[in-house]
Amino acid sequence: MKSKRVVMERYQSTSKKWTCTNPNIEIIYEDNHLLVIDKPAGLLSQADKTKHVDLTDLCKRYLKKEYNKPGNVYLGLTHRLDRPVSGLMVLAKTSKAASRISKLIREHQLKKTYWAIVHGRTPSKATYEHFLKKDLRINKTKAYSSKISGAKPAVLSYSTVKHIAHYSLIEVDLITGKPHQIRVQLSKMGFPIWGDYKYGKENTNPGKSLALRSYALVFEHPVKKKLLHIKAEIPSQQPWNLFDY
Repeated sequence: MKSKRVVMERYQSTSKKWTCTNPNIEIIYEDNHLLVIDKPAGLLSQADKTKHVDLTDLCKRYLKKEYNKPGNVYLGLTHRLDRPVSGLMVLAKTSKAASRISKLIREHQLKKTYWAIVHGRTPSKATYEHFLKKDLRINKTKAYSSKISGAKPAVLSYSTVKHIAHYSLIEVDLITGKPHQIRVQLSKMGFPIWGDYKYGKENTNPGKSLALRSYALVFEHPVKKKLLHIKAEIPSQQPWNLFDY
């Protein structure tokens, strides 16, 4: 019996294709089914009550202009990043692709890897398990060591890439996906993310940027059935430029 051959294709932000919107958004991968972009920090993933410009609407504008599409443009948002978080996001150009990507996420078949710069010297490896409960009134999540009413389990693991002075660069594998999960769990363990106005000890650039980046995605293409491995570039600005890569 022949084993199934898995074809992996790797993509990184080298082509420099952009949406030509304001703000401008880099396109990392695109075909008839998917649009994978590098979300800038400070940009909403989707519209909210603030009515500020959002990534989904900007990408729809790009598709409409780029391909001269009449009427409303379909674009499915399959997952979200917090406003101050930057990095890779997958959007679906068809409802079939959206449904299949959502299924991959529910079944933990879409692997998300984040890079973060945190305060303190982290251990070489760690896994954190907490129960998270979100206060909708203030849009803030709290981590508990044991289960309480209304709290949901959250698990992440990480490995330390480098230390410099009193900062650590870590690579985070998100095992569950909960609102603000990485930010609140790292803060709970004494390693708040650089620039985190909500869970850290700083109040810099509220809502704009923090050193947390969706760095890599690995998943099976919903139609072509090939394995995609997509990576983002490391930003050149502070604090990312503190480290040698």
